Amino acid sequence: MKKNIFKLFSAMVVSATVLTGCIEEIFPENSTATSEQIGASASALEAAINGLPSQMVQGYLVYGRQVRESDLAYPSLMLVQSELLGDIVATEYGYDWWWRYSANYGMSDNTYESFLPYFALYKFIKSANDVIAVVDVTDPTISDEMRGYGSMAHAFRALDYYTLMVLFEPVENIYTDCSKILGLTVPIVTEATTNDMAKNNPRATREEMMAFILSDLDKAEIGLTDYTPATKNFPSLAVVYGLKAKVYMWDENYAKAAEYARKAIDASDATPMTSAQWHNPTTGFNTATSSWMWYLHPTASNMGNLANFIGHISNEAGWGYADLSKLQIARSLYDEIADNDFRKYSFLDPDRSFYNYQSVQGKEWLDEQPDYMSLKFRCVNGDYKIYSVGAAGDIPVMRVEEMYFIEAEAVAASQNVAAGVQLLNDFMKRYRQSDYNCVLTDLRAVQLEVLKQMRIEFWGEGIAFPTAKRLKPGVIQNYEGTNYIEDIFKINCEGVKPNWALVIPKDEVDSNTALQGKNNPDPSGSIPTRPTPIGTYAPGNN
Repeated sequence: MKKNIFKLFSAMVVSATVLTGCIEEIFPENSTATSEQIGASASALEAAINGLPSQMVQGYLVYGRQVRESDLAYPSLMLVQSELLGDIVATEYGYDWWWRYSANYGMSDNTYESFLPYFALYKFIKSANDVIAVVDVTDPTISDEMRGYGSMAHAFRALDYYTLMVLFEPVENIYTDCSKILGLTVPIVTEATTNDMAKNNPRATREEMMAFILSDLDKAEIGLTDYTPATKNFPSLAVVYGLKAKVYMWDENYAKAAEYARKAIDASDATPMTSAQWHNPTTGFNTATSSWMWYLHPTASNMGNLANFIGHISNEAGWGYADLSKLQIARSLYDEIADNDFRKYSFLDPDRSFYNYQSVQGKEWLDEQPDYMSLKFRCVNGDYKIYSVGAAGDIPVMRVEEMYFIEAEAVAASQNVAAGVQLLNDFMKRYRQSDYNCVLTDLRAVQLEVLKQMRIEFWGEGIAFPTAKRLKPGVIQNYEGTNYIEDIFKINCEGVKPNWALVIPKDEVDSNTALQGKNNPDPSGSIPTRPTPIGTYAPGNN
C-alpha cells in the first residue's frame, strides 16, 4: 500500500540555497532533508511535516549560527512589518535590531534588512517543496492522512509566497522610481524547479503569483476538508479559508475576500480574545486562546538566549533586547484608542492612575518605565529571568480577529459601505469597546478606520502591514508630541514609505540572470532631510 502513497519526482528538488551564490556561507550547518529521504517512509514524511512549524521559529535559521540577532525566522517577519508601519518606537533604538525598517535607513541590496527576510522565506519554501514533491494531493489512492500532510505543506507554502509578495512587490510612490517593475513579485520556486532553472528564474507577475498561491490553497483545501491537524501549530481548513481571504484582499477582490473571511470565521469556531486573556501577566500573548487559529511554539531546543521572539518584544523579559530598548506604541496611535477600549491597557499611560497595570516585575519596576511602553507580550509563566522558560510560548500566526476586520472592509468595498460599517460596529461593540460607534459613510474613510483598528489590534504582530501597503494611507512619524526621540525616525511620507518594497538581495540577483536590471530601487537615500517638518510630507524625487 505504501508504494501508492508516495510519488517521487525524477528531478532533484531545488534547494533554497540555489537562490544565492554564497551557498556554503549561508547554510553551513543547517541543512534539511531531501525529498528523496522524505519519501522513503511514512515516518520520514511525518517528521518533515512536523519540522515545518518548528523551522518557522528556529533561532539563527538562515545562517545556522549566531551571526545576526534578527535571524529569527517567522517572528522576525512579524517585527519587520510592525516596524515598517512605524507603530513600534524604541527608547534606546540601538538595542532594537529592526529599527532600520522604521527609519528607512540602510535598506540596500547588500544589507541584512533585505537578505534575511528573503532567504528565510525561501528556506521555508524549500522545506514545503520537499513534502509537496512526494505527496500528490489529487491522487485518489492515498490515505486521508497523507493527503492532509500534503495539503498542509501547500498551505505553508502559500503563506510564504503571500508574505514574499507583500514584502517585495513594488508599489508606486513619489520617492523611488518603480515604473519599470510595477506588477512584479518574486521568482517562483517549486518542487520541480531544477538548479539550472533557478539560475534564470524571472520575477513572477502579480497575476502569475496570485494564480500560483490560490492553486496551492485549492490543493490545501482538498486534503484538509477531510483531515484535521493534530494541533493548531498546523494550518486547518479554517486557516486555508483565512489565507484565501488575505490573498484576495491583497488583490482587491473584495467580494471573494469577504466570502472567505466569513468561511474562516465559521469554520474556526473561534472567539475573539477577552480582556482577561489579553492582559494576563503570566499568559498574555504567550499562550494560545480560542481566537488563535494558527500559532507556533518554540522550545528551548530551537531558540537561543537572544534568538527568541519574547526576548525581542516583551519589555519584561530580563534576558532580551526589549528590556533594553523599551518598546513603545507610537503616541499618535495610542491617542486614537478610546479610554474604555481594553486594548489601551497594554501600554503605559502617562497618567499611571488610568489603569491598574500589573507586572511580574512589580510596581516599582513599572513606575520606572517610559510612557507608552508595551505590556502586551508577557513572559511564559511570568518567568522574566530564564529565557528557556519565559520565551517558550505560543506565537500567533493567524487570529480570528483578522477575519472580522477583513470581512468588514471587504463588505464595505464590495457590497455597500453601511453593511461594512455595521460589521465593524458589531465586532468592536461586542469584543473591544462597548460604546464604539462608527458613522462614516465614505468608503476610503471606512477603510482607514479598519486599518487603524488593525494597527491597534495587531501591534507587534505585523498583520496590519499588508492592509496599509494596499491602501497607501500616508505615514506620519513626526508630529507635535511624537515619542520618537531621534531625528532619523521623524519622517512623514506621502502614501507609503519608500522601503515598503524591500530590495531583493544582491547575492540572489548575481546568481539569477533573469533578475538583473529588475530589482527594486534602493530606498535608503530617498528621504535625505530629517526631521520632516511637522505638518508636511517629505518631498518626492519623481
